[in-house]
Amino acid sequence: MIMKTLFTAEASSKGGRSGTLQTPDGLLDVTLGNPLKKGLEKRGPNPELLFAGAYAACFHGALANAASKLGTPAKDSTVRARVSLIEDDQGGYRLAVEIHAQIPGTDRAQTQRIMDAAHNTCPYSKALRGDTSVKLVAD
Repeated sequence: MIMKTLFTAEASSKGGRSGTLQTPDGLLDVTLGNPLKKGLEKRGPNPELLFAGAYAACFHGALANAASKLGTPAKDSTVRARVSLIEDDQGGYRLAVEIHAQIPGTDRAQTQRIMDAAHNTCPYSKALRGDTSVKLVAD
C-alpha cells in the first residue's frame, strides 16, 4: 500500500496539562486549563476539550463523505464529541469517546449506518482503535 502524506501538523507543549500549547506558525498559542487542579479549571481549554473539538471536526468530514456515498444529504448536520479522561485500576489513564451526530431529515437507523461508515474512514477513529473506547450515538 502506497501512502502519501498530505500535510503534517505540529504543536509543542510546555508545562504539561497545566502549561501552554503553541504551533510554529502561531495559529495556536494557548494557556491550558486543568480540571484536575483547583484554580486552573477555567484558565483555558484542557487537552481533552481540544481533542474533542478536533475529533468532532474530523469525524464530521468523514460523516459528510459517508453520507454522500450512501446517497443521503448531510446538509446542516451536527457532530458532537465527548471525551472523558478515565483513571484505570493500575494508576494509568485512558480516554473514552462518544460521538453524537444529527442529520436533519434522516432517521436514527440511517444516521447510525452513516456514522458506522464514517467511523471506518475517519483518521481519528482509526488512530484510536485498540486502546480507546469509542461509542457512536445517533441523536
